[in-house]
Amino acid sequence: MSLQNKLNRFKKQLIHVGSESISEKKQKPVNETVEEYDSGWGRFEAKAVAFEEQHCIIREKNYSKDHKIGHYTVQDLHDAIKRWNEREQSHPLSADGREAADLLFFDTETTGLGSGAGNTIFLLGVARILEDDIHVRQYFLPGPGNEVALYHHFLTDMQDMSNLVTYNGKAFDWPQVKTRHTFVRDMVPKLPPFGHFDLLHGSRRVWKKSFESLRLSIVEKELLSIERTEDTPGYLAPMLYFEYLREKDPSILEGVFKHNELDVLTLISLYTHLSNVLLDKSHTSLSNLERFEIAKWYEALGDRLEAKHRYGELIDTTIDLKAKKALASLYKKEKDLDKAAFYWESFIESEEDVESYVELSKIFEHHFKEFEKALFYARKGYESWKSVKRILRGDEDKERIQFNKRINRILRKLG
Repeated sequence: MSLQNKLNRFKKQLIHVGSESISEKKQKPVNETVEEYDSGWGRFEAKAVAFEEQHCIIREKNYSKDHKIGHYTVQDLHDAIKRWNEREQSHPLSADGREAADLLFFDTETTGLGSGAGNTIFLLGVARILEDDIHVRQYFLPGPGNEVALYHHFLTDMQDMSNLVTYNGKAFDWPQVKTRHTFVRDMVPKLPPFGHFDLLHGSRRVWKKSFESLRLSIVEKELLSIERTEDTPGYLAPMLYFEYLREKDPSILEGVFKHNELDVLTLISLYTHLSNVLLDKSHTSLSNLERFEIAKWYEALGDRLEAKHRYGELIDTTIDLKAKKALASLYKKEKDLDKAAFYWESFIESEEDVESYVELSKIFEHHFKEFEKALFYARKGYESWKSVKRILRGDEDKERIQFNKRINRILRKLG
C-alpha cells in the first residue's frame, strides 16, 4: 500500500488520537526499552534517551558558521545584532544587550492546529549559535505517555535561554508548550521566563501589503531565496506522526524532521533580514510601499525622529503623497505647525483631501491668524466633503454642522 493511501486511512486519527485524554495516556504502560526505541533512528542522526522509565528521541545536526541560509550566514546575524546594540532607541525586534548565542530559534510540530489540551506537541525544534556554528536540536515524542521525558530533556537543555525567536510562536507554539507543561510540571523543570521575538508580527508590519499570504514558506522563498525541494508539507506532519505510532518505522518521519529543521534555520535568516531592513533606511530590496510601512511602524512606536527620516526619504518617489501627508500629521503631533502646514499644502497641490483642508483651516485660523486663508480652506474642505457620498445620515448631519460652524466663526472674525 502506498504512503498516500496509508495517510488517507489515518486521517480520522487526527481527531481520535489528538483528543486522547491525559489520564488515558498516563495509564498506558511503557514496556519498550531504550534499545527498542533506538532502532532505526540512527540512520538520520537521532537517538533515544530515557528519563523516569520514559523515553524521547533527540536528533542533533551542526552547520558551520559559513553555511548560507538563503542570503545570510552566521556572521550576518552577528553584524545585525551588533547594530541593534549600537542603536539607542528601543524596538520590538531589537537584540540590544544580547548576543547571537542568546537567541533560541524555535518551532514545533503538533497533532493539530487547535489550542486545547487535546492538541499534542510531538516535535520541538531549536537552533542556537554555539561557538559561531549553528547547532540544531530536535526533541521527539515517540508515543503517548512519554511527555515527562520529552519536556525534561528539552527544559533541562534550555534553562539558560531567555530569548525565543519564532514565527507565530506568541499565538501558537509557546502557548501550546505552556498547556502541555501544566500536565507534567511537577516532574520536569519550570518554563524559563522567555522574552519573545515573533517574526510573523514583524513581517506583517513590513510586507502585509506586498504578499497575499505571509506563510513562512512564501516569505522564505520571496525574501530570502530559500527554495525547498521535496519538502514534506507541514499539514501532513500529524498524519505521518499517527502513521509512525502505528508502524513504529522512523523513516516515515524523516521528512517531518527535515521540514522542522528547515523552519528553525529559516528563522535565523529571517531575523537577520528583518533586522537589516529595519536598520537600513534605504535597503535595496524594499519597495517604496514597504519603506513607508516601516516608517509607520517607527511612528507607532513613538520613534518620531526615525519616522521623519524614513518619510522624508520617500518625498519625490512613487509614494510621495502618502509621505507628505504622514509628515504633516507627525509635525502636528510635535506642534511644529509651520512644517505641518507646509506638507499639507504640498499634499493638496496634487490631491484633494477633506482632512487636509480642515487641518489647514485650523492652523491658519488659530496659529497664523490668517482668516482669509482659513476661510478658503474651510470652504474647500466643505465643497470636497459634499462631493463625497455619505452613507450614515447621523454622521453627515454632524459633520455638516461642524463645517458651517467653522465657516461662520471665521466670517465673524473677518467682520
